[in-house]
Amino acid sequence: MKDFFSRVYKIVSQIPKGKVATYGQIAFLLGEPRSARIVGWAMKAAPEHLHLPCHRVVNRLGEMAPDYAFGSSQVQREMLNHEGITFTKSGCIDLKKHLWDGKIS
Repeated sequence: MKDFFSRVYKIVSQIPKGKVATYGQIAFLLGEPRSARIVGWAMKAAPEHLHLPCHRVVNRLGEMAPDYAFGSSQVQREMLNHEGITFTKSGCIDLKKHLWDGKIS
């Protein structure tokens, strides 16, 4: 499990400003397409010293993480908004515009 989490963190560290990735997308990039939930566990356990852009990881609908992740979904939304992320009328991230293509630079 520890190796899986490390691989998740490596991918998350590559998500550029202005883009987001979904839990399922990260699982797919790892070659573990049925492991989106475990990606979520990895995000919850992400060590602060890694300074990962965890706020750029969202669910498949573009919804914010549960309130416990950042104190409230509004905190995550403000962080993303600050990076230029836009939202639909329903409050979800505009994934057509901001979904990361998964290419690692």
